[in-house]
Amino acid sequence: MKCRHCQSELTLPLIDLGAAPPSNAYLTRQTVHLPEKHFPLRVLVCTECWLAQTEDYARANELFSADYAYFSSCSTTWLKHAEQYVADMVQRFKLNVNSRIVEVAANDGYLLQFVQARGIPCMGIEPTASTAIAARARGIEIIEDFFGVKLAKKMVVQGKQADLAVANNVLAHVPDINDFVQGFAVLLQPSGVVTFEFPHLLRLVSGNQFDTIYHEHYSYLSLTAVQRILECNGLKMFDVETLPTHGGSLRVYAQRSDSGRRELSQNVATLLAGEAAAGMTTPAFYIDFQVRADQVKDDFLSFLIEAKRSEKTVVGYGAAAKGNTLLNYAGVKPDLLPCVCDTAPSKQGKFLPGSQIPILHPSRLRELRPDIVLVLPWNIADEVVKQHEYIRDWGGAFVVAVPTLRKIKAQGAENS
Repeated sequence: MKCRHCQSELTLPLIDLGAAPPSNAYLTRQTVHLPEKHFPLRVLVCTECWLAQTEDYARANELFSADYAYFSSCSTTWLKHAEQYVADMVQRFKLNVNSRIVEVAANDGYLLQFVQARGIPCMGIEPTASTAIAARARGIEIIEDFFGVKLAKKMVVQGKQADLAVANNVLAHVPDINDFVQGFAVLLQPSGVVTFEFPHLLRLVSGNQFDTIYHEHYSYLSLTAVQRILECNGLKMFDVETLPTHGGSLRVYAQRSDSGRRELSQNVATLLAGEAAAGMTTPAFYIDFQVRADQVKDDFLSFLIEAKRSEKTVVGYGAAAKGNTLLNYAGVKPDLLPCVCDTAPSKQGKFLPGSQIPILHPSRLRELRPDIVLVLPWNIADEVVKQHEYIRDWGGAFVVAVPTLRKIKAQGAENS
């Protein structure tokens, strides 16, 4: 296989998580008994540009289907993050009613609703029909398509260039990363800005966050790789911030290479130096990731088996993609985890892909009275615990499995 950015041969393995169905391909009562399509889930690292990437098996239209079940607005933590982002960008770049904000991967309008509330013209690009419908219900203009150079050129002809383009948690999701990035160089006004947010590969590897690897994530990104990708496709990075979201993310700011005039922040050099110091441009940084992931899997399985033997009830919380990666990698079925609760109506009454574990409304927790609640989306564990603290009333406990198996204390602090 060749690198999807620089076309170099890929020889350095990062991890092999076996084969699994796409993490958001939830099953219905009509499809749960039918065969599921499984794809290998292996990641390789390019030793030329240092882009980590999945082997090419699943196509985008198979992953982002019309009934796509991930709705961003279901997380209050993520909504607060989006609202703060809008406030910060409006202030920093002096955006107003004469500006235009375009979000790519606008999902259900979770972010653009805050732009709309400020009276700033905005529109979203979203390829999945289910979330696009939800965004339109908020009164947000949506182009239902995949983004790239072709669509960007069409929008420019229509007078829809962007003063600010938003690409939150989508850069990792695109199979043709060069066409996607080049699209922003076309879409931006001469003085426009695009921001990309994505989980930081440094944090993913060092923090053993292997469950954030799934088929929808074609790429796993360092600042080193992203800087090169931007520069090869008409954009120039001028700033970067570290974020706590998704276990540790980056927010990269970029402008058009041909017309951008913003000064380069020292943050860029500092973070690039930090990646180099961690060894991210050497094979040694990546070679023990598989062993550490295997250890988490083994500990997780042992925990579930011991709970079953001790007649303790374990219920999952959060039918998230990262949870599906963990469950399928470990081979967990309903005999060890009988159900998972989730707040998203789009998932309730369905079944997790691969494991075929049923998804229930969170209100069932009071009825089930589990001894242990396994929080699968560990990045929002504090939010989950706060919402369901009552579980402690009958002696129940909250646990996460990644990056290590541990219990969550009452105040949100964690211990081994």
